[in-house]
Amino acid sequence: MGGFLGALGQKLAERWLTLLVLPGVLFLAVATAAHTLGQPRALDIHRLTGHITHWAQAPEVNTVGSQVVLLGAVLAAAAAAGLCAQSLGTLIQRIALAADWRTWPRPLRSCARAGTARRHTRWVAALHDYQRQLDADAHTLAVTGRRADSAPRRAAHHVMRRIATEEPDRPTWCGDRVHAVTIRLERDHRMDLPLVWPYLWLVLPEITRAEIAAAEQALSRATTLAGWAVLYAPLTAWWWPAAPLAAVLALAARYRMGTATETYAQLIEAAARLHSTDLATRLGIDRTGALDAALGDALDHLLRTRTRGTPPPTPDGSPSH
Repeated sequence: MGGFLGALGQKLAERWLTLLVLPGVLFLAVATAAHTLGQPRALDIHRLTGHITHWAQAPEVNTVGSQVVLLGAVLAAAAAAGLCAQSLGTLIQRIALAADWRTWPRPLRSCARAGTARRHTRWVAALHDYQRQLDADAHTLAVTGRRADSAPRRAAHHVMRRIATEEPDRPTWCGDRVHAVTIRLERDHRMDLPLVWPYLWLVLPEITRAEIAAAEQALSRATTLAGWAVLYAPLTAWWWPAAPLAAVLALAARYRMGTATETYAQLIEAAARLHSTDLATRLGIDRTGALDAALGDALDHLLRTRTRGTPPPTPDGSPSH
C-alpha cells in the first residue's frame, strides 16, 4: 500500500510539474523580459543579462533561507499562472463546444446565433455545390459510360466538411463536429445519445474507455494551450516579441483542438455503434443482430425517465393514450 501511494504521489508530482510549473516558469520568464526590456529595447540581450546579474548579486538573495523563499515564490507564481491557464482553457473549451449556447447571456447568445446562421448559410451553399457536382458526375456516367474525374467532387465535399459534417446547429466547428454524432445516431438508429451515453459508458470495455478519455484529455490540453495564448497576449503591450509567441500558441491550439475534437467525435460514434447491443443485453432487452432503429427505440423506451402520471411512450416514440 505504501509503495502504491508513493508511486501515485510521484505521478501526481510529475503531472503538477509538467502541466503547471514548467509552462508557468516560461511565462514568468517572458513577463520578466517584458517588464525589463520594454518596447524600445525589446531584443537587448545585454540589458536583460545585466539586470539578471544585478538581481543575483543583491544582498537579499545571498542567504540560503532567502533563496529557498525566492524559489518557493517562483514555483507558487508559476503554479498560479498554470492554474489560470487551465481555467481559461476550461472556458475556451465550453465556448468551442458551445453545447449550451442557447442559455448564454443575451449578448453572447446573440453573437452565437448570428455565427450559427452564417455557418448554416455557407454550409447550405456548399451542400448545393456538392450536389450539383454529384449530378454532373452522374450525367457524365450516363452519357459517356465512363466515370468523371472524382477530384472536383472530393474538393466540393471537402469544402462542405470544413464548414460542418452535418447541418450546423452551433456557432463553432468543434461544437458541430461533436453534435454531428448525435444527429447521425438519431437519424440512422433513432438513438438519443445524450440519454443512452451514461449507461453505455459503464459497459464499454476498458480499452475503449481509455481511448475516449485520452482523446478528451488531448482536447483539454489543446484548450489549455489556447489559455496560455490568452495570457501571453497582454504582454504585447509592454514587449512586442510576445505577440508572435501568442500567435504561435493560438495557431497550435486551434489545430490541436480540431484534431482532438475529430478524434473524440469518431471514438464516441464508434463506441455507440459497436457496443449499443452490449448495453441492450445488459439491460435485458431480447435482441439479436446489429444496431437498428428498433433497438434505438427500445433503449429510449427503457431508459427515458417518466414523470408520475405520464404514460409511457409507444415504440415509435409518441405518447400512448
